[in-house]
Amino acid sequence: MAFKAEYIWIDGTRPTAKLRSKTKIMQDGAEPPVWGFDGSSTGQAEGHASDRVLKPVFTCPDPIRGGADVLVLCEVLDIDMTPHESNTRAELAEVAARFAGQEPVFGIEQEYTFFKGSRPLGFPEGGFPAAQGGYYCGVGADEIFGRDVVEAHLDNCLRAGLGVSGINAEVMPGQWEFQVGPLAPLEAADHLWVARWLLYRTAEDFGVSATLDPKPVKGDWNGAGAHTNFSTRAMREAYGPIITACEALGEGSKPMDHVKQYGAGIDERLTGLHETAPWDEYSYGVSDRGASVRIPWQVERDGKGYIEDRRPNANVDPYVVTRLIVDTCCTALEKAGQA
Repeated sequence: MAFKAEYIWIDGTRPTAKLRSKTKIMQDGAEPPVWGFDGSSTGQAEGHASDRVLKPVFTCPDPIRGGADVLVLCEVLDIDMTPHESNTRAELAEVAARFAGQEPVFGIEQEYTFFKGSRPLGFPEGGFPAAQGGYYCGVGADEIFGRDVVEAHLDNCLRAGLGVSGINAEVMPGQWEFQVGPLAPLEAADHLWVARWLLYRTAEDFGVSATLDPKPVKGDWNGAGAHTNFSTRAMREAYGPIITACEALGEGSKPMDHVKQYGAGIDERLTGLHETAPWDEYSYGVSDRGASVRIPWQVERDGKGYIEDRRPNANVDPYVVTRLIVDTCCTALEKAGQA
């Protein structure tokens, strides 16, 4: 009995990578093997030497096709079986393995915006809707746009076995969020990439598109981020490591090193307005959504928990943001004897 395996990978287009996929017909009982593709069409090779390799790293049920069909997330390799330069997962795997003993965990809040043609859902032709405010976690046809797509996407993620932990309508019309985690670094990033693919594929059936543009509408409208929640075992047990992690993210050149890799168009979203800190200033604080890094109020109350890096854009590469945070924070905790 044959089944379909949808091979999914991240391409080499910059400044923001795209997801690509193609279908392989497999025989019952077979494991998805390595497979090739034309890297010259994905920004990952030149035409005179275009072969690149797809290495399966995460497989889950295909909730759209159903049955025995699967989704297969892949790393991109060169033909010598070493990671391609666009393969950011391989770097995360090394860092995650080095600090596995600290048990780092992530929860990522993926914001996105639905568009119908050139307009966000909920924006009237030739004009603007009422000012933002009432749309966040709203209900009713005058405030909510695209819920049918959102519910279908959530169901698809759950049927695929992804670690999606919630959804909500966001501040701007047609803007939504789903959360992935809490999961270990590689799992969180893998599940987020597959959830993104399912978002695009689900929206396709409804005739709308989903964008991770960090500032989908210019002016007095919220941007779209990927707030990244992080903790280690030590942070989940005591408050001192929480402060150590916050201080480490603001030390020396770290703020700029991180923010430059937190997604394309970061300066358009991190303006200091619309619940953001300025992109070129670092701050942290309790219950402060205008800070770079927020310590939730209950974390201060309980004396343990997690932190939220509010800087990453919606279009951030989750392999990159998790690697940067683990490397910076876990190194500092190790040095402080709080690992």
